[in-house]
Amino acid sequence: MDLLKNFFKGDKAIWIIYLFLCLISIVEVFSASSTLTYKSGDHWGPITNHLTLLMVGTIAVWIVHNIPCRWFKTFIILLPISWVLLAAVFILGSLTNGAKRWIDLGFIQFQPSEVAKMGTIITVAFILSRMQEENGANKKAFKYICIITAFTCGMIVTENLSTAVLLAGSVFLLMFVGRVPFKQLGMLAGAGIVCIFIGVATIKYVPGEAWDKIGLHRMVTWQSRLNNHFDESEIPAAKFDINNDAQIAHANIAIASSNIIGKGPGNSVQRDFLSQAFSDFIYAIIIEELGLVGGAFVAALYILLLMRIGKIARSCDKSYYVFLITGIGILLVMQATFNMLVAVGIMPVTGQPLPLISKGGTATLINSVYIGIILSISRYVNDLKQRQEAEALAQQAGQTEAITPASNITTQEESV
Repeated sequence: MDLLKNFFKGDKAIWIIYLFLCLISIVEVFSASSTLTYKSGDHWGPITNHLTLLMVGTIAVWIVHNIPCRWFKTFIILLPISWVLLAAVFILGSLTNGAKRWIDLGFIQFQPSEVAKMGTIITVAFILSRMQEENGANKKAFKYICIITAFTCGMIVTENLSTAVLLAGSVFLLMFVGRVPFKQLGMLAGAGIVCIFIGVATIKYVPGEAWDKIGLHRMVTWQSRLNNHFDESEIPAAKFDINNDAQIAHANIAIASSNIIGKGPGNSVQRDFLSQAFSDFIYAIIIEELGLVGGAFVAALYILLLMRIGKIARSCDKSYYVFLITGIGILLVMQATFNMLVAVGIMPVTGQPLPLISKGGTATLINSVYIGIILSISRYVNDLKQRQEAEALAQQAGQTEAITPASNITTQEESV
């Protein structure tokens, strides 16, 4: 027991949530990787690679959760490094699934935008903590954060619009938690809504040929996704073409053909028709195999993760740790929400994986580092509570010692 206690340091609930997500990931990725198995001809290859990444990720969790919290400020260096890597993607990046987001290292495809997300959250948390005043964050903090976030999102948006939106939304919520003046947040929210309407209208109505001519080929993909998502015209069953938007159609079939307890692990049918069943649409496979109960359980894990992070943050005595852990929690849960809403057809396809469950390389490792940071801060909180309890006991003992001699003197005087 002592060995396990020394290994699994920090908040035990976070460890349990992490291990549950990894277990679900192993079962569902193994089931959903049928297309990869068919293409490679190797039955165990895809799941072996995924297991290896999860093992490396767990080692990363263990290493990071043993790092003292004060060292996380040095991770700010990741932001300028990520900018260099994002610039390199435009030159050296490999094209996968119509997107140029990865640098092929041979043994793994590295995605710099994941590092950029981490670097931005760490930097924003640092700025908010350093510029806190009695009545909230200094007004200059808003300017610095907007410049950094806009630059990072600008380098991401052309090839990965959903990640840029996810990062911008997470930073906005973190600024709200960081007590940035409501006037500034209101202006930013208004400008953001206007930009969203203009952006959607531009993507929707500008011809695809125009986007191709200026090199923004991903806008053609988003144009198709938006048109398919907002198309409310009724199509007779005889004329319905399931291949027109195959991923959404088969995801809907997977969910509709499920029931309360699902078909059972490994019994999915739609995994053979979903090209990204192991990644973008793994939540649909989870519902198909584990039913509504399994889908609700996965959603509950992310909700519990955010609630636990909130509890840890409330116990912190340093603002930087509060903003850092809160920003990480917001980012993870928002990404999970994006993935689940896409799978059930509420949002257009975004390409966002389900954190710690979907098959992935860089995303799996970075998400594991996030969990390690959360656990490290929870360790700090536990140590802080122990110190406070020890000080309270020492103070109480001191008061008792001070009262006891006084009582003895009174007794002696009465006897005289």
